[in-house]
Amino acid sequence: MTDTLLLIDDNAVQAATRQTILRRAGYFVIAALNPVRALDQFQNDEFPEKIKLVITDHLMPGMNGADFVRALRKLLPTIPVLVISGLEEAEQEYVGLDVTFRVKPLLPELLLETVHRLVHQDEPDTASPPIR
Repeated sequence: MTDTLLLIDDNAVQAATRQTILRRAGYFVIAALNPVRALDQFQNDEFPEKIKLVITDHLMPGMNGADFVRALRKLLPTIPVLVISGLEEAEQEYVGLDVTFRVKPLLPELLLETVHRLVHQDEPDTASPPIR
């Protein structure tokens, strides 16, 4: 089964680039340009599949990433969230919100490694053989 990710970024070019990288890695990616609309979709259970990870930008019109995550945590307190921002100092706004924060530019390899770790964080480590 393919893992479903929600990607929120008001910059259509950056969203499309990340969406392509993630799709090529085998993820099903739903892109949203508006965090307020994405929250509505969560509240109304409008996504076609269960979202395993939310990836969001920090600076967006109408609602920044930190405000989005605070609202999302009220609905889904344990869903993994990856915040990607060009502002390193923005990380302070996410203290206590249980997010993974990465600074742009984010190389595709680091994006994929971070996404994989967050999507599979609750699964047993199958890469290592069991200890006998």
